[in-house]
Amino acid sequence: MGAHAMTSTLVRRHGSRHETDPARLRAAARARDWTEIQERMLVPLQEAVYARVGLGPGARVLELGCGAGLGLLLAAGRGASVAGAETERPELLAYAERRLWSTVGAPSGGGPVLGDEAWGAAGPGAGHSLVVSFRPLGCTAGDGAVLGAQLARALDGARRGTQVVLTGWGPPERCAASGVLRAAQRLAEPVAGPGAGRSAGRDDLEDVASAAGLRLEGSGRVSCPFGYPDQESAVRGLLSTGLLDAALAATDTARLAKELGEALHPYTGSDGSVWLPNVFRYLVARSV
Repeated sequence: MGAHAMTSTLVRRHGSRHETDPARLRAAARARDWTEIQERMLVPLQEAVYARVGLGPGARVLELGCGAGLGLLLAAGRGASVAGAETERPELLAYAERRLWSTVGAPSGGGPVLGDEAWGAAGPGAGHSLVVSFRPLGCTAGDGAVLGAQLARALDGARRGTQVVLTGWGPPERCAASGVLRAAQRLAEPVAGPGAGRSAGRDDLEDVASAAGLRLEGSGRVSCPFGYPDQESAVRGLLSTGLLDAALAATDTARLAKELGEALHPYTGSDGSVWLPNVFRYLVARSV
């Protein structure tokens, strides 16, 4: 698909500034694209984390930023009971509800707890054995502070020894997707100023864990490539992450799609498919 045709398609899907309520249209399109295209890219990371902590029957999982619920579905498939909180992208919870309640069961039947109720489920006496975040840290300014606040809320009154796993982008030179995202995030600088997007820091996860008073137990790295059949799917998938919202606020979808297309060019094969090799980190810790 040519650049002009791809841009036209994306404008129709995601809306433009001249449409009625473009933010609402964009949120709905982003939620659909996240669920259909992007969410599965993190499965290798999720599976590696669950294998590392030995997740199985009897475990009680709270996921921070659960999105459309795929991480929770994988945990439930291992026999764990699950709860998911989502404060930044609430439009995704409808997908999580349909997916989990049809597969695992409704909350009244002992099934997953989602949304605001998940925070209550994490309170004193709830006894979650694992608190996890699969929203990778290290791509936007201030994301460590956001995760830290969520973690503090999740661990308020939690029992001693609750296991915590945080995840983040690996070294920039080993994360093609983060470089593509930063190239597009520069469009936000006229409005948000320099630093709207950033590279992952070596100690990002450790800094958040230390601020939360956690005891570190180990870490690991996981190869987690992003693969797409064509550039249009790649652009839609990357837009659905929410990491380019500042750029969307500073420009229009057409310009952002063009910028992303140019940044994706080195990773586009002769058949039009896009392959972005990435390495992600995870950190295992416990509350004290």
